[in-house]
Amino acid sequence: MLDKNGIAKRIAQEVEDGYYVNLGIGIPTLVANYVRDDISVEFQSENGILGMGPFPIDGEEDADLINAGKQTITALPGASYFDSATSFGMIRGKHVDLTILGAMEVAENGDIANWKIPGKMVKGMGGAMDLVASAENIIVAMMHTNREGESKLLKKCSLPLTGVGCVKKIVTNLAVIEVTENGFLLLERAPGVTVDEIKAATEGILIVNGDIPEMDLD
Repeated sequence: MLDKNGIAKRIAQEVEDGYYVNLGIGIPTLVANYVRDDISVEFQSENGILGMGPFPIDGEEDADLINAGKQTITALPGASYFDSATSFGMIRGKHVDLTILGAMEVAENGDIANWKIPGKMVKGMGGAMDLVASAENIIVAMMHTNREGESKLLKKCSLPLTGVGCVKKIVTNLAVIEVTENGFLLLERAPGVTVDEIKAATEGILIVNGDIPEMDLD
């Protein structure tokens, strides 16, 4: 079973040379720490930076340099800063190759709910609405179940939707799953996790074809 850093490490394997990548709030912000050194990747944060680097070393934080989740970050050589209009122009103009988001629920058809829990005060949907509407390659980083042990990979989302039919792949603490027209397709399982455990933790249709390999995180 993976922790949050393990999820981020596995997702980093999906990042290719030359990609422009948007990192959402939560687990996705950790992905920048695990991208291979031999490829060139530009991380974009919707609050207005292109060229975001890993989290800073303790004691070297710059309080004026933050990501969309208000966490302190670093900037790589050549990084640029811009206003929200320019930032969302990049997103809406489909100039971002990969979007990595957190989620509270994902449905078997690729619907995603990641912005509101009924009854709880939130300021608004924020940039998630633009990201799911504009991105063509969305990977979700999330825990497979909630704190009560209930599945977060569902037949149909119960929370207010952020986007419809947009998620392509999900990486959880238990598995790597592709969203297909027939349901969730199991691609890999986390170290020490069995297929039966993944089935038990998945409410939506789970397709299992043959022997499922264990994730390689090296």
